[in-house]
Amino acid sequence: MSDDDVRYPPVELRDLPDDIREMIEAQAERAGFIPNVFLSLARRPAEFRAFFAYHAALMDKDTGSLTKADREMIVTATSAANDCLYCVVAHGALLRIYAKDPYIADAVAVNPRSANLPERQRVMIDFALKVCRTPGEIDESDFTALHAQGFDDEDIWDITAITGFYGLSNRMATVAGMRPNPEFHLLGRVPRS
Repeated sequence: MSDDDVRYPPVELRDLPDDIREMIEAQAERAGFIPNVFLSLARRPAEFRAFFAYHAALMDKDTGSLTKADREMIVTATSAANDCLYCVVAHGALLRIYAKDPYIADAVAVNPRSANLPERQRVMIDFALKVCRTPGEIDESDFTALHAQGFDDEDIWDITAITGFYGLSNRMATVAGMRPNPEFHLLGRVPRS
């Protein structure tokens, strides 16, 4: 996809409501760049606010047994299953950072079964992919397998919610033609300078 294929061009930062502009500027200060998703979704301010509020509720919480790396692993694996380049690249970068492993995101995105994951994460990713691809086939054996790995029902809710939320995000990014920022490709692969 070329830049000409971007169906919904990013908005200009200066044209945004103050609260959204301030949120994006704060993100840019932390990351060193503005992730393209912010300026793409900001074209609809009410949806932007709802999207990032739910994102924060799912991804920034400190309760439950899911680590930040677990959460990003779910996003990376399910985004790959949904063919979402933007989310695979962006969340793969975050997975590399949180897992402190420069190789894990590529393996998880290409084939989670070959990623040499601990059993706990393998069961988590198998469930997330089932939620992503064939949710009607989920049965009690899935819950039994997750419980055996120490996940409680609230953790299972989180896995399901993250998968569902990023199903929405994947589709929006793909249809809108969002391109990953070049900066994402190197994050977590090379030491910070």
